[in-house]
Amino acid sequence: MNFPAELKYTKDHEWVKIEGNEATIGVTDFAQRELGDIVYIDVDSVGNEVAKDEVFGTVEAVKTVSDLFMPVSGTVLELNAELNNSPELVNSDPYGKGWMIKISIADESEVAGLLSAEAYQTLVGA
Repeated sequence: MNFPAELKYTKDHEWVKIEGNEATIGVTDFAQRELGDIVYIDVDSVGNEVAKDEVFGTVEAVKTVSDLFMPVSGTVLELNAELNNSPELVNSDPYGKGWMIKISIADESEVAGLLSAEAYQTLVGA
């Protein structure tokens, strides 16, 4: 399993790449392996302010549907439009082409509450 050290993580299995006051968010390699083949992603929140821990979308796998939780409060700037036609990108490249949203961070102090790669590995028992 892959746990890029430059990313931050949540207990709900999202990853966060911080670049200034913007963040790119997706689901972790661990999450996509647990879910199985992802067949549909429903995220429709461009322009919306979403608070930390609120649901910003869902991921549908062959056997289940899971909510996506916002790791830090912010305004959704962009959705990964490629996922509309190719949700399997989350399975094949969760930390690259499989990203889900980009946000403008509303409260930078919330970043400190995210997990490091090492802490996330411990959480998932890797």
